[in-house]
Amino acid sequence: MIRAHSAARVLIIGQAPGAKVHESGVPWQDASGRQLRGWLRMDETTFYDEKRVALMPMGFCYPGKGKSGDLPPRPECAPLWHERLRKRLKQVRLTLLIGQYSQAYYLGKNAGENLTETVRTFRQYLPEFLPMPHPSPRNRFWLTKNPWFASELLPVLQSAVTAALDE
Repeated sequence: MIRAHSAARVLIIGQAPGAKVHESGVPWQDASGRQLRGWLRMDETTFYDEKRVALMPMGFCYPGKGKSGDLPPRPECAPLWHERLRKRLKQVRLTLLIGQYSQAYYLGKNAGENLTETVRTFRQYLPEFLPMPHPSPRNRFWLTKNPWFASELLPVLQSAVTAALDE
């Protein structure tokens, strides 16, 4: 479930493929992907252009269903593969950390107490990282409860992505 080229300028690190994506073999080819592309104001052609945007999950296979949604990404994937893959992505100017698993892995002790706090303080992680909530339709409540995401973070996200792609 990786799409990447050494020339990519933006790296999107998500959680793990859902069942639909696992079946199709195309990352973010679901409702979450449509929402993410909307947040980015990016068409599918640009989003899936590996020379511009690299897509890499924390877990490389569908982890299965849990009580309240998909299970967490398999824990062995990121430590085994991420460093090797990121070393080949030397042109990346911005990494989007989608969801709590990528934020915990990449921000470590610098992450906030929870996802909301980490995303709310997104400016402190720029210009390398930009933490975001998962764009799943299940997160509608979170988005409603945190209107600053749309008014404060999304304009910065769109500008940062445009700048990274245009460098």
